[in-house]
Amino acid sequence: MIYKTSLALLTDLYELTMAYGYWKKGFHEKEAAFHLFFRKKPFNGTFAIAAGLETAIDFLKNFRYQADDLSYLETLKGVDDKPLFEPAFLEYLSHFRFTLDIDAVPEGTVVFPYEPLLRVTGPIIQAQLLESPLLNIINFQSLIATKAARICYAARGDHVVEFGMRRAQGIDGALSAARGAFIGGCHSTSNVLAGKMLDIPVKGTHAHSWIMAFDDEKASFDAWGEVMPGNLLFLVDTYESLRGTKRAIEIAQKLKAKKIGIMGVRLDSGDLAHLSIEIRKLLDQAGFTSAQIMASNELDEYIISDLKHQGAKIDLWGVGTHLVTGKDQPALDGVYKLSAVRDNKKAPWRYKVKISEQLVKVTNPGILQVRRYASDEGFAGDMIYDVPTSVPATPVAIDPLDPTQVKELGEGCTFTDLLVPIMREGKFIYTSPTLKAIRENSISQQNELRPAMRRFLYPQPYFMGLERSLYERKLSLIQEVKR
Repeated sequence: MIYKTSLALLTDLYELTMAYGYWKKGFHEKEAAFHLFFRKKPFNGTFAIAAGLETAIDFLKNFRYQADDLSYLETLKGVDDKPLFEPAFLEYLSHFRFTLDIDAVPEGTVVFPYEPLLRVTGPIIQAQLLESPLLNIINFQSLIATKAARICYAARGDHVVEFGMRRAQGIDGALSAARGAFIGGCHSTSNVLAGKMLDIPVKGTHAHSWIMAFDDEKASFDAWGEVMPGNLLFLVDTYESLRGTKRAIEIAQKLKAKKIGIMGVRLDSGDLAHLSIEIRKLLDQAGFTSAQIMASNELDEYIISDLKHQGAKIDLWGVGTHLVTGKDQPALDGVYKLSAVRDNKKAPWRYKVKISEQLVKVTNPGILQVRRYASDEGFAGDMIYDVPTSVPATPVAIDPLDPTQVKELGEGCTFTDLLVPIMREGKFIYTSPTLKAIRENSISQQNELRPAMRRFLYPQPYFMGLERSLYERKLSLIQEVKR
């Protein structure tokens, strides 16, 4: 558990002002349905990896408006210099507890644009207050998990270390990035706090400063062999990489006589392809055929893929800045949209749609679920449907952005509904898997995608559509709103 204290004020002010408005107008108990989803395929790829659910559950379990939270809210004033919130509303918040139903896609699941990652139903005031924190948690971890999946795919099974704590966006950013990266497929992290709190394997040896603290490079390697015989990965590029490797080999030969083995060497600069090939020759000629070569230095999936293409002899990859910041797309464009309201639990839902001049911003109405169809060849397609509406045995799905793309799903396929119950009437009924199990699920899910869908340049799109009756209802609602 990361969040052991309440972070109820981790929100945007407009969530609280709307909550106050609902309360003031007397319809804060009105039922609403919200869905959290993203619109844009991250990193110009095909898919994303859902992550952050367990962190969100931690947040929800500890959600309380504490005395100092309420004292702070009491000080907030409008432009008229009057308090934003009246005392009775703050008193209401002091007793605030969730009675919501929440359904979510399990972490590690491969997901696609417009598919709900979470569905939140219940009193509108409660659901509204969760918008900002849920987006904060789910967006970032899903983004980093997706980036990690791409990097690990480029590495073709090699060990990938998340190396980015020093470049991460603050303390929580470093922890969340380490968690997301592990879910996406990374094998370990350099972040010791993440190792302790999240049970992620940790890796690391020494930096250039260790080498430079000694009078010469060989002495630094010799000293490292004495103080850290169980963690011998020599950084060889402080001065000149090939010469540094030869010095590391000298020390390794001395240690071999004492029955101490070396893990290998690390490169952090230079022509990684050429140097790794030459270093591999030196290590093999000296009899250290099992010693590994690690590379770092501003790596991403494109550089790793290119190095592999060039025949680089690299066994381990330390990936930092580009991974933990999602450097080429530093945010997932996740949104949290209202899709239905009703006066109480026994009343029928009234479906809502937000329209826009931009087709991509038109929302989907209903109480939504995602059904994934799979065949022996892997995932065959996804369909969003409305839960209260019956689904035909062989449903037809229509791409919401391109109605010429129509697909009949079901024949010769099995299916799974992705959103599973997390909370019912405010009580948690879901047990989060271990982080290692989540990572295994992520890797298994990624392997169900065709290789053409995972390539970095012009990936093959994956079919996702709205069930026909939902698509038609959406069109009807749009016409109603426009009238």
